[in-house]
Amino acid sequence: MKIIIIGGHLSPALSVLDSLPKDWEILFFGRKYVFEGEKSLSLEYKTINNLPAGKAGLKIPFEEILTGRLQRKFTKNTIPSLLKLPSGFFKAFIVLRKFKPDVVLGFGGYPQVPVVFASFFLKIPVVLHEQTLEAGLANKICTPIAEKICISWKSSANFFPKRKTILTGNPIRKDIIQSSGFPGLDNRSGAGRVRSSGLDLPLIYVTGGSSGSHFLNSLIENLIQELLVNFKIIHQTGDSREYKDYERLYNLYKKLPKKLRDNYSLYKFIDAQEVGRILNKAEFAIARSGINTVTEFIFTKKPAILIPLPFSQNNEQLKNALFLKKLGLGRMILQKEATPQVLLSNIQSMHKSINEYKKNLKNLKDLIKEDAADKIIKVVKQCVLEK
Repeated sequence: MKIIIIGGHLSPALSVLDSLPKDWEILFFGRKYVFEGEKSLSLEYKTINNLPAGKAGLKIPFEEILTGRLQRKFTKNTIPSLLKLPSGFFKAFIVLRKFKPDVVLGFGGYPQVPVVFASFFLKIPVVLHEQTLEAGLANKICTPIAEKICISWKSSANFFPKRKTILTGNPIRKDIIQSSGFPGLDNRSGAGRVRSSGLDLPLIYVTGGSSGSHFLNSLIENLIQELLVNFKIIHQTGDSREYKDYERLYNLYKKLPKKLRDNYSLYKFIDAQEVGRILNKAEFAIARSGINTVTEFIFTKKPAILIPLPFSQNNEQLKNALFLKKLGLGRMILQKEATPQVLLSNIQSMHKSINEYKKNLKNLKDLIKEDAADKIIKVVKQCVLEK
């Protein structure tokens, strides 16, 4: 079996990769760089190229897809972005004809669109996976072409044709499911690690997602010395070349008194296995509210302070944050209200009432399906058999 995976959203794509039969031949489409116009390599590019060798000792081929971003509103960037769509389509068409996949599996995001449309012309069956509580724009556009749409939450069923839709859940990587114990992060991409001298302090995990969050990084920067007196912090910054948050925070880290420095760990990226260990040990997290991040918080039963990205498509991050808050596992701060002092007040409040959040864990029953990846693979196999 030959499959193309389009990694618009990396976490569920990696979960399915973990579970695919070992004799399947895989090609991965994705972004090589984090942001347009930057030369900072994306996490998906680094991760796929560093995965263990599979069949015949071969690495999974990674094909960069350069195409226009999908925009819900017309802006000065809309026309230049749309002009990139034809080149993305022709690149996808050429790769598909050469690789000859039996099926294409897409995980949303703008890189998916040209690949799915090229698949239509080549009569290759397409399966989509929707992570959000509703429906992403890319998946909406690709729905008429797709054979099946796998959804993560019951609420998404209202946005897709009933005959095509299957509730599979949002897959979580086995590394996160199986991880336990205190994180033993290596030092290859970080400023340090939490040392034993701080083990009596509660741990906070700070993450802006795989690309990082300049806004969140700046908030923590303004609070870090005050926080480190009472908390251990593991902080994942991303690697934006525009803002250089990691470099700036690393310089701040070096200037901290040793006692505080021992309580602060700073990383550009953290792999899934280590994320699982961190979440198992952390008292709570501070994060943006992408749906895969929220899914991991629900699975690991981890309270979180969420600051939704204010310009996410269709206010998805706001809805995700409200979802976690309704479950009794989160607090939400709107970005326009998120000053350092407001965040500090929320951190102190969550720490004082952490036992109240733990009482709400009963609300999480049956929300996360550990076999979601296997269910998606079953749908993929069925589509190929029916081809």
